[in-house]
Amino acid sequence: FLIRFQNLQIMNVVSGAFSASSSAAAVGFPYCRLCYSSSKTLISSYWRRGKRMAEFPSSASATLSTTTTTPATVSASPSPVEATKPKPQPWLIVGLGNPGKRYQSTRHNVGFEMVDTIAEAEGISMSSVSFKAMFGKGFVGNVPVMLAKPQTFMNASGESVGAIVSYYKIPLKQVLVIFDDLDLPFAKLRLLPKGGHGGHNGMRSVIDHFKGSRDFPRLRIGIGRPPGKMDPINFVLRTFNRQEREELDFTFQNGLEAVRILLLEGFNKSATFVNSAKSLEQLH
Repeated sequence: FLIRFQNLQIMNVVSGAFSASSSAAAVGFPYCRLCYSSSKTLISSYWRRGKRMAEFPSSASATLSTTTTTPATVSASPSPVEATKPKPQPWLIVGLGNPGKRYQSTRHNVGFEMVDTIAEAEGISMSSVSFKAMFGKGFVGNVPVMLAKPQTFMNASGESVGAIVSYYKIPLKQVLVIFDDLDLPFAKLRLLPKGGHGGHNGMRSVIDHFKGSRDFPRLRIGIGRPPGKMDPINFVLRTFNRQEREELDFTFQNGLEAVRILLLEGFNKSATFVNSAKSLEQLH
């Protein structure tokens, strides 16, 4: 473009603007050549790509403002702390029970029902069969999780659980086993970091397939003691009456919250929640 100035001397570049004053001079720029003439001052700017020329009025002092281009946004690199922060490791949550309609909704299958509650709440499909178990993968918050309901029958649960742990190399401290407990009051929860099988054959099988290790967390769900002299085997295969079902469903919601806290905030906070949670009967 062509710009006329009168009595111009020197062109100074200040903060993206050009200002002119008077004296004979010639100034060179990377993309333009500035020439001074005594009669008429012509400032010719030759752009490499042959840009269109424009004419501005002459003035003793002229200013040409350049267009400011907003720099492209550059995503910030993660801080060293963020970059080194380890990703959450996967958990395996196992519910113990017996397969088949005959055992559905019985006391011995509350472990299955607790896993179903978690799967439904977190949108995890349990439709596939792997490692002799109904199996699903998903997330609780940002924590990857695998859910399993062994289909080997209760007394051989360890065959399935042991195979999953071995294949995925899951640390035992991140394997939560959920099962029924005759020694806990009905609908009562108890979360423990480790322990024995307590006479529960499903847990006995799991421990055997963990090479005798008992160092894994477990969530026990109380089903109460059998009335009178009823055989415990018959008792654990009984279903629930309406009132018991309401209490148990309430307990499952507490169990769901306990599992979320365990995975996202740690064992101690989850145990505190479980120990302080009130049953439906206590709330009435």
